[in-house]
Amino acid sequence: MMYYAVLDTNVLVSALLKNASNPGQVVAEALCGRIIPVLNDEILAEYEDVLLRPKFHFPLHAVRILLDDIKKRAVYADAGPIEDVLSDAKDVVFYAVLMEQRKDENAYLVTGNLKHFPLRTYIVTPKEMLDILKNGLA
Repeated sequence: MMYYAVLDTNVLVSALLKNASNPGQVVAEALCGRIIPVLNDEILAEYEDVLLRPKFHFPLHAVRILLDDIKKRAVYADAGPIEDVLSDAKDVVFYAVLMEQRKDENAYLVTGNLKHFPLRTYIVTPKEMLDILKNGLA
């Protein structure tokens, strides 16, 4: 079973910092497994902006490879209007793309910052996403 998921930027940062972590496993599934990344151009720009920040010291080629590989597997969704109010304006696009994708497919938002989003069963931590994959939940 394949799962559609919007990956919050913090998941990619954590994956690059520690490949063997839960976020690292989620990103591995998004690159060659059962997760189909859902994104749009604004999310891609956010990924690139954050991953190339000097404080992380991520090599440019590693960031480019990661983003190119994600783009190859991704489906694109527009950010539609949302009814919920989010505390951080930068998170709106992730939630809006998720809600647009959920009109057609069951989809998740994977984040390390659950408190930034409404409490919903489809907004999950990397560990919860791995449990969904392991247990074959829909």
